[in-house]
Amino acid sequence: MEAGSQAERSGPPYSLPPFRLQSEDILFCIDIDAESSVEMKVSGVKGRPITRLDSIRQSLLLFVNSKLTMNSDHRFAFAVLGQSVSWLRKDFSNEVGAAMGAVQSLTAAASSYGSADLTQLFRIATQEAKNSRAQGRLLRVILIYCRSSILPQHQWPVNQKVFTLDVLYLHDKPGPENCPQKVYDVLVDALEHVSEYEGYIFESGQGLSRVLFRQICILLSHPQQRCAQDDLDIPKSLEKRLPPATDAAIAEESISSTIQ
Repeated sequence: MEAGSQAERSGPPYSLPPFRLQSEDILFCIDIDAESSVEMKVSGVKGRPITRLDSIRQSLLLFVNSKLTMNSDHRFAFAVLGQSVSWLRKDFSNEVGAAMGAVQSLTAAASSYGSADLTQLFRIATQEAKNSRAQGRLLRVILIYCRSSILPQHQWPVNQKVFTLDVLYLHDKPGPENCPQKVYDVLVDALEHVSEYEGYIFESGQGLSRVLFRQICILLSHPQQRCAQDDLDIPKSLEKRLPPATDAAIAEESISSTIQ
């Protein structure tokens, strides 16, 4: 009788219906402004300077190889951001060689662009999203932005959300000639304006390649499986992962130290 009451209180067992994730078409848009040639803090082999664009190249190849390891059906295309957006490699492909060729052809501009208009990027992404949906696929855009003082602009209706936008923002420290916080806020607004699923945005002014690598690895997460970014708790610090020491454990360690 008691066991029956307990079963009634617990209710029916929880079950999660099967759900098949759509393969992704991922469009990378890389900022090739002169600021993408700013040197990172850590040098390369034999002291060779490493620029932001060098680190971006490495991070893109890390992402492509890792994503294809998860699912070889994901595909990638590449565009660049100057004053506006233009194609670098238009055809979506899951061939690593094609991605390497596009990544290696990235070149930073000799001078800074006076503006950054994302309207063409959103226009391209909307058309490609329709093509992807017709094939049962999902389109995502990953924008890598490198300008510390130029606020990106766009003219795009609020009610068109057919793709997901992620952003990686590399910038200088705040100063009299730049305003990375204002740029970041504009990028957040753009992401929320166009994203169909939960889009992530990460920034770094530290000039460290490993920070960029860690951030782009978080973007490996599929948009249909994501939690809200405010609830994101990875990667965890070692302090958070280690269980707090109990009074008994501290006392025992003290006794052991005394005996030794």
